[in-house]
Amino acid sequence: MQKSTYIVLGIEDQRVVGFITAVSDGVLAAYIPFLEVLPEYKHQGIGKTLVTRMLEGLRDYYMVDLCCDDDLVGFYQSFQMAKGNGMMIRHYRNQAGK
Repeated sequence: MQKSTYIVLGIEDQRVVGFITAVSDGVLAAYIPFLEVLPEYKHQGIGKTLVTRMLEGLRDYYMVDLCCDDDLVGFYQSFQMAKGNGMMIRHYRNQAGK
């Protein structure tokens, strides 16, 4: 999270239970790489609140992009996001960072 442009935290009792991050060029484009909610806090509306707050903060950007698994497409469509094409590389050996 250290080099993220924007971070929204979900906090309960001084504990981070969820977060969303975005990186941006500060002018036209933003990319949301992470939305995470602790398993025991899922399905309580925390993810929806985090996305809503992030998108409110990014509303003046021309484009806000993210990639997600197929089972999450409907979730993001509920925020008026459209499914599009994308290309990517995943180096799973680096998943925990380098």
